[in-house]
Amino acid sequence: MQRRFLMCRPTHFAVTYKINPWMDPTAPYDTTLAISQWESLVSAYEKLGHQLEFIDPLPGLPDMVFAANGGTVIDGKMYTAQFRHAERADEAPAYRDWAERAGFEVHEAKQVNEGEGDILVVGDVVLAGTGFRTSHAAHLEAQELFGRPVISLQLVDPRFYHLDTAIAVLSGSRGETPANIAYLPEAFSPGSQAVLRQLFPNAVIANIADAEVLGLNAVSDGHNVVLAVQATNLIEQLTKAGYNPVPVDVSELRLAGGGPKCCTLELRS
Repeated sequence: MQRRFLMCRPTHFAVTYKINPWMDPTAPYDTTLAISQWESLVSAYEKLGHQLEFIDPLPGLPDMVFAANGGTVIDGKMYTAQFRHAERADEAPAYRDWAERAGFEVHEAKQVNEGEGDILVVGDVVLAGTGFRTSHAAHLEAQELFGRPVISLQLVDPRFYHLDTAIAVLSGSRGETPANIAYLPEAFSPGSQAVLRQLFPNAVIANIADAEVLGLNAVSDGHNVVLAVQATNLIEQLTKAGYNPVPVDVSELRLAGGGPKCCTLELRS
């Protein structure tokens, strides 16, 4: 099924501050390589027939490439982001303004949340992460806005600070069923692991090696799964489960803690 995505070219990509365990401002980074790898991701989506839209990158916002954090769009409504860290705060109004111009019904967040980084549609429910970036109060705010059951999940490993680094939605991202996910159990509290087992008994289980290359930061249209080429075990497991893995290399963006999903905000009208 064709998807509609919003993306942002990493024109100003850099690693100049540290707000997650992946970032090291003392290590080298290559903006030109980041752009080239991002263009390869764009090409992969185009070959799959997805509809792409682009927001202009702004100087001084090196993480703006991670469009998934710019908000959450469900049923034509955008729930805006309110970033935890000051370094990213100015991204929120940029994405809000884009959504208004694009004709979405925009709702300003009162609670701290980082968009689809921590809010994922899976079938009839919304999975919402907390523990590092998004507040639990934002889960309630999202439920009131979207009118869908929101299930809170506790993240416990700082390397997987957003839900979309620990869960990949394989089917159901537009509310269709059956819905399924891939995930790393160790990224969650025991209670949240029990919830995921109950909700998704047929989930694809990733290993820590997959997660450490942000293999779960993936984008699926229900059949084709765009994910990091380095996640070799996950690629094998997805194939066995009947999905079509589409490997891409965005390893330079991983220096800032992002992968394919981070670069991709789904626009659900």
